[in-house]
Amino acid sequence: MSAEELENFETDLELQLYREYRDVAGLFQFVVETDRRFYLANSVRIEPVETNHGMYFDVELRDAWVWDVYRSARFVKHVHVMSFKDVNVEELAHADPFSVPGAAGPAPEGPAAS
Repeated sequence: MSAEELENFETDLELQLYREYRDVAGLFQFVVETDRRFYLANSVRIEPVETNHGMYFDVELRDAWVWDVYRSARFVKHVHVMSFKDVNVEELAHADPFSVPGAAGPAPEGPAAS
């Protein structure tokens, strides 16, 4: 396999992973980013732990999806991470499940409406 073929293969894997992420993101409530991985999860517990040698974050995720191009099974029931670096947790904003995509909102009111 040539270097160009290898690069094309890796590019295709990344594109497939992005498409999978786009398809599953709506199933999850949180985005969790550690120094080593990126996760989507529905339950997150994070606890700072002080030790004699410094502090680390004890992170537990349930019902998760892992951004890892080389992992065959990206859906996992339980993840336990210990990180000495920053951990970022964000709650995902989902669209109103009762709204119709592309539908016009309520009619404008006031003098600009006429």
